[in-house]
Amino acid sequence: MRNPSGARPLYCSLYTSPAVFSAPGPIPIRGMSDASGMKFREETDTMGPMRVPATAYYGAQTARSLVHFDIGADVMPRAVIRAFGVLKQACARANKKLSTLDGAVADMIDGAAERVIKGELDEHFPLRVWQTGSGTQSNMNTNEVISNAAIEAAGGVMGSKTPVHPNDHVNYGQSSNDTFPTAMYVAGVEEMTHRLLPAVRGMRDALADKTEAFEHIVKIGRTHLMDAVPLTLGQEFSGYVAQLDAMLPRLEAAIEGMRDLAIGGTAVGTGLNAHPKFADTVAEEITIITGLKFRSAENKFAQLAAHDALVQASGTLNTLACALMKIANDIRWLGSGPRSGIGELSLPENEPGSSIMPGKVNPTQCEAMTMVCAQVMGNHFAVTVGGSQGNFELNVYKPMMMHNLLHSVRLLSDSCRSFVDHCVKGMVANESNIKGHLDRSLMLVTALNTHIGYDSAAKIAKNAHKKGITLRESALELGLVTDAQFDEWVRPEDMTNAPKSSNGVSAKRQRIAK
Repeated sequence: MRNPSGARPLYCSLYTSPAVFSAPGPIPIRGMSDASGMKFREETDTMGPMRVPATAYYGAQTARSLVHFDIGADVMPRAVIRAFGVLKQACARANKKLSTLDGAVADMIDGAAERVIKGELDEHFPLRVWQTGSGTQSNMNTNEVISNAAIEAAGGVMGSKTPVHPNDHVNYGQSSNDTFPTAMYVAGVEEMTHRLLPAVRGMRDALADKTEAFEHIVKIGRTHLMDAVPLTLGQEFSGYVAQLDAMLPRLEAAIEGMRDLAIGGTAVGTGLNAHPKFADTVAEEITIITGLKFRSAENKFAQLAAHDALVQASGTLNTLACALMKIANDIRWLGSGPRSGIGELSLPENEPGSSIMPGKVNPTQCEAMTMVCAQVMGNHFAVTVGGSQGNFELNVYKPMMMHNLLHSVRLLSDSCRSFVDHCVKGMVANESNIKGHLDRSLMLVTALNTHIGYDSAAKIAKNAHKKGITLRESALELGLVTDAQFDEWVRPEDMTNAPKSSNGVSAKRQRIAK
């Protein structure tokens, strides 16, 4: 597996002199071992020989890319590597079915690709996100790894390109221009389906549980951050549930848009060098391998030159981030205090909150969630810029777009689960504070509008606020209602429009099947 510390396995000693990195022309070979004793082999590509670590499954093009794109620490996401394994396996099976590749060679590719899918060869995918905008280096990284893994399994010599050639066999009928966008979409569909949707459903259901638990608690509403008319705490939480209920079909629609694959378009979308049935056959094989529905896109030109479906998916993640930002902010404001804030919710005390103030506990899960949301919004801007840059027949911002989309998916998924486990499940209503705020609110006077008119009700509220007395005291002082009338007309529980037996949301009973 990839080293989480950021160290560079298998290629830390590719070159012995810093001068090599800036030398023009062909990169020289400096021998088959270095001062540390690390052994190398020589491989060649169309630009000449390259020194490759002896145990590495990648080849010359990957090694060359490591020199020319030593940019940042963002390596190609594991989801993309897996998707490339799925794609190469599907292509091998399609070529075997169509008799465009020797069956034995196709089977060897199939077996090596399976190892990529399972993550057994992750350490041999060291390339950064910041490379060519078409993802050519990552496509060739995959071709080389599968080629050498297949060669080794067959008892051959790694780097010999025999009996499995990275271009002629592993990449047969393909181009980086159609393979990388295909891997992008496969990765996006898999990650959103298996990681994000369950996390959002889980958060939705956890909030639905709280909706039911809080349905009997009448509290004061707030608009413009100011006191408003009452509602139940359950009704307030039902709004959060409804937001996530609405998000789920949006996410599913975004996933649907990424099921149309570019494979078969080859270099510019015409399908040059690909069998006429190759695209449909590969899409069918990918569907079988992943268990998720994929289709060959009807128009390959759009799939290579534009990635509107990916921008839409990122936009949907941005919308989810907006919803989660609102929910997390509401909850942390409702939990503010404990003595000088709103304090209507008591949030779980997970860790000390200050290195100087003893006993302080902070709404850390809310803070983590809102930071994630801010990052997702930034990621979406980058994806938007990338999606707008599809010049002529090819968009050349693909790795950056995919990196940001998958980053957003991972952050949103993880933060939803963390928020549920460490905040939502343990939060409780502080009913004494809620009642105190409700009893002191001047906006209960709204219930008198239909009985004494807006202007008279306003007089009661303003008089109460000016003199620091209760609404009842103000109403009686002004002689606008009797004591009995006030009791009959100003009933907070009747102002919420909530059924007596339920808040009307039935959130828990409508739980989404997992």
